[in-house]
Amino acid sequence: MQAPHLLLEEPIRLASILESSPSVPSFSAMTKIIGTLGPKSRSPEVLEGLLKAGMSVARIDFSWGDDAYHQETLENLKKAIKNTKKLCGVMLDTTGPELQVVNRGEKSIALEADSLVTLTPDDMVIEASSGILPLNFADLASAVKPGDTIFLGQYLFTGSETTSVWLEVAETKGDDVICTVKNSATLTGSLFTAHAAQVHIGMPTLSESDKKIISTWGVRNNIDFLSLSYTRHAEDVRKAREFLAQLGDLQQTHVFAKIENIEGLRHFDEILKEADGIILSRGNLGIDLQPEKVFLFQKAALYKCNMAGKPAVVTRVVDTMTDTPRPTRAEATDVANAVLDGTDAILLGAETLRGLYPIETISTVRKICAEAEKVYNHANYFKKTVKKVGEPMSHLESIASSAVRAAVKVKASVIVVFSSSGRAARLIAKYRPPMPVLVLVIPRLTTNHLRWTFIGAFQARQCLAVRGLFPMLADPRHPAESNSTTNESILRVALDHGKVAGIIKPHDRIVVCQKLGDSSVVKIIELDD
Repeated sequence: MQAPHLLLEEPIRLASILESSPSVPSFSAMTKIIGTLGPKSRSPEVLEGLLKAGMSVARIDFSWGDDAYHQETLENLKKAIKNTKKLCGVMLDTTGPELQVVNRGEKSIALEADSLVTLTPDDMVIEASSGILPLNFADLASAVKPGDTIFLGQYLFTGSETTSVWLEVAETKGDDVICTVKNSATLTGSLFTAHAAQVHIGMPTLSESDKKIISTWGVRNNIDFLSLSYTRHAEDVRKAREFLAQLGDLQQTHVFAKIENIEGLRHFDEILKEADGIILSRGNLGIDLQPEKVFLFQKAALYKCNMAGKPAVVTRVVDTMTDTPRPTRAEATDVANAVLDGTDAILLGAETLRGLYPIETISTVRKICAEAEKVYNHANYFKKTVKKVGEPMSHLESIASSAVRAAVKVKASVIVVFSSSGRAARLIAKYRPPMPVLVLVIPRLTTNHLRWTFIGAFQARQCLAVRGLFPMLADPRHPAESNSTTNESILRVALDHGKVAGIIKPHDRIVVCQKLGDSSVVKIIELDD
């Protein structure tokens, strides 16, 4: 697949590489950062540090921990949001059809290369050991065949040869799967995740356990995003959305399909049409795919998401920062290439959940993203996107592309868009403007004839997963579709916010996109002193 927008915008001055990177202001990085919260990132003090460093969405992973534990973490996040005055979205990550080995004794399990280990259905009695590992899936023996590979490691493993292990299926006996250990490793912790390469696992994508968590914890906390683990078909997304529609305000929750295996990749186009966003789970996909194909899948998937105008999230970028304060050269380059490939957000897992340097990790990733964005070829990408959309454009698409074109031509410092649903803002983001987009989300009251609902808070926070969008929740007394010629009071608040953040200065030009009555308007404002 050709992707000319990946080319750098201009030759890089070597002198600029030798200069120290300045401190990163609020709007310097367009790429968003999603942090997974856990033991090392749940105190109010650390959470404040994460928000200040650049975390825009907090991921709560229910494949471990209970309701009360995650609720306490979220309450601490609310305190941190209040203290820092920074918006933060909440993403609930489901367990889905994940293969798990529970180590109830929590003793270290040493596995030696060329030895045999048996995977057996978990009967809640068997203790995990170097000879037998109880698994949460009773039908694995009928799903695999001799020669298949299974990857096993501590939850959110980093792929280290000493803490995760490759198994090769030797034979099956009844419900048991007997495997040969391919590398020596010591497994520690209470939970190990298993991934059978290119094997269909006959478990529901949205389990009964997932549904219970969503309908209780999710409803109680008005989750902004649902990360649907192991999405394999478009029907998985439709079923999840139908379930959310029964849960009151969660009908507004965005469903992000998490692509984790070959099955999901085969149905990627259909899934993309149905989902609100895509998460490329490169850890598991890296096991299913041949190593030489991994970069191609990333580039192709991100391109498709960009052209569809749907946010794409990339995972597993700086694994070594779980234990070290600095990424490897390959990891730093990987983050930059993900930005140049077109990702909207970077998702950090173990690095923030149990890593020793959660704040430093987010700060480092953010700086790398900011540097990569400086050389992103916006002009080439814009032309490609306009050509891909074709003519005639829809009304809203035409307005969005015109706003970005005008902002580039007049060298505007920021685009301001008035919105209620966030759709106009996401369309503007689709054209990857090189300047920040301030989204003024104005709440509105809606009804289904049974109850009244305020729409706006969800939509504002959901912008936090989209590259370049910086939302503000405006005064609901000012409608987004005004019959007046201006919404001066709201615009003034947005401009003042931009000035405080350092992205708007005297004499700057601002592009404003709003709806006035039945007309959509793009206007250019030049600021006074």
